[in-house]
Amino acid sequence: MKTATQSEKARKFVESFRKKINRQALLSLGACVHCGLCTESCHYYLVTKDPRMAPAFKADRVRRIYKKHEDWLGRLLPWWVGGGEPVTDEDLLDLEDVVFGSCTMCRRCTLSCPMGVDKALIMRAARGSLVEIGIAPEGVKQVARDQWETGNQMAVTKEDYLETLEWLSEELANDVGDPEAKIPVDLEGAEMLYAVNPREVKYAPLSLLAAAKIFYAAGAGWTMPSEGWDNTNFGLFNGDNALGAHMGNLVFDACERLGVKKLVTSECGHGFRATKWESPNWTGRDLPFEILNVLQVVDGYLAEGVLPLDRSVNDFSITYHDPCNLSRSAGLTEEPRRILKAAVADFREMVPNRAESYCCSGGGGAMSMAEYASRRLEVARVKADQIARTGADVVVTACHNCVDGLSDLIRKYGLKRQVKTVCELVADALVLEPRAFVPAVPVEEIARGRTILVVDDEPDIVTYLTTFFENHGFGTCSAGSAEEAWKTLEERTPDLVTLDILMPGKSGVSLYRRMRETPATRSIPVLFITGCNPRSGHIDARKYIYSHGGLPQPEGFLDKPVDRDELLLTVRKILETGARQEVGT
Repeated sequence: MKTATQSEKARKFVESFRKKINRQALLSLGACVHCGLCTESCHYYLVTKDPRMAPAFKADRVRRIYKKHEDWLGRLLPWWVGGGEPVTDEDLLDLEDVVFGSCTMCRRCTLSCPMGVDKALIMRAARGSLVEIGIAPEGVKQVARDQWETGNQMAVTKEDYLETLEWLSEELANDVGDPEAKIPVDLEGAEMLYAVNPREVKYAPLSLLAAAKIFYAAGAGWTMPSEGWDNTNFGLFNGDNALGAHMGNLVFDACERLGVKKLVTSECGHGFRATKWESPNWTGRDLPFEILNVLQVVDGYLAEGVLPLDRSVNDFSITYHDPCNLSRSAGLTEEPRRILKAAVADFREMVPNRAESYCCSGGGGAMSMAEYASRRLEVARVKADQIARTGADVVVTACHNCVDGLSDLIRKYGLKRQVKTVCELVADALVLEPRAFVPAVPVEEIARGRTILVVDDEPDIVTYLTTFFENHGFGTCSAGSAEEAWKTLEERTPDLVTLDILMPGKSGVSLYRRMRETPATRSIPVLFITGCNPRSGHIDARKYIYSHGGLPQPEGFLDKPVDRDELLLTVRKILETGARQEVGT
């Protein structure tokens, strides 16, 4: 029987993977006894009941390489122990589907393993070797490129970042009634440096503003750096230790440059894990400062009694989703519960919870993998059922990755609930001493002479949005399809376009692409206000957030149903920061 010739890519993959087999990996690669106790722990298996989705089976797709080349019996009789390796490029694509598309590296299966096998470690090693030979979902590749080239995962320019912080400082001063309140930038000798998820700067300014209010109320000595501010790290997801070290060094350099005592990461599960434990190993640095998560900081403020809260403000029921990397990988389970019980009167637990909680389905970089959107939303039914059983009005989490994942599954399964972060609820419940009023620029002044084009195929949504904008002084026009919207754009130039994705005929994505490729419409800001197709679960907007492929990312992105305060804040951010940049140029 003739043996197939191994492709060059397959050969390089095997060589790379064998180099990654270190002492840490040996236990996970060699100790599995195939007892099956991990099977029922995986949300992929629980929903699909496909044996190929069992954690042990998926890990064996990678483990077979170890068995052929490193196991003593496998080197003699690989067929006897199930040893093998990829031979063709098609084999590598099949493996990509397993390690990227069928596992969020949530590590729930590890808790069920009597041998302590860490299957996420196995998946990450295989991902890293695939990435080395150029095989990975396009979104993962794009985010890695953005972190290498711009220092943050959403390619936010330094100008946009600083402009956003300046604008948020004005919002902070207005909200707390203190003209001296601001977000400090590059303040040397501050007690702590606050590193954030770029989603907060690009698409979720309400979250960053909430943290700023908390720090203000507690009298914290804090700063944000002008460079090295991204606490996310796709090196954890794509298995690239060099990228992991690069991102770690950026934020560690900022801390040492400013001489802070503490590095505090925002509400980002993997960001905290990567920053506190993985990056010091990847960088090989002995760090002179403490690394904390914002949950630990806020919990400390409450314990000290410096953060007065009024629970009656948040007069709705909530439940809390434990991010995998904060609960299972970091042990932060009680801090968010103490905080939320101080900020909200009606707290309801999901079951199971804490380290046993199910993944939101968006972990392990899955939110950047548009090609696997339908699958991740299918298996998210486990989490959707958890949420539904609580009957809570609002789902709270402490991770922006989870915010996106939960928002997607809530739309998919028609749960009609809001998703908020812990700090947002704390900021809403703050009791601040009366101070001198700082008049903000009235929204009516911002709206004067400005027109917003609302594009959506649902008449009720069009009516809701146009009425909302008109009530705040904006002029409006509307279109029910991409074709109709383009005709409007040929006749007039609005100051902002709100754009749905899924519409009859050409999608909102096609209109967005056409706008960005046409000189006359290229500079018009676009705010996606969209849901997903409940049948396919396909979300095209993710392609433009994580795998934009040469196109600029949209200026804003909001999920349906839209929160009014968040909508108004986002519109103000887009129009005000854009106007400042025009003046600056």
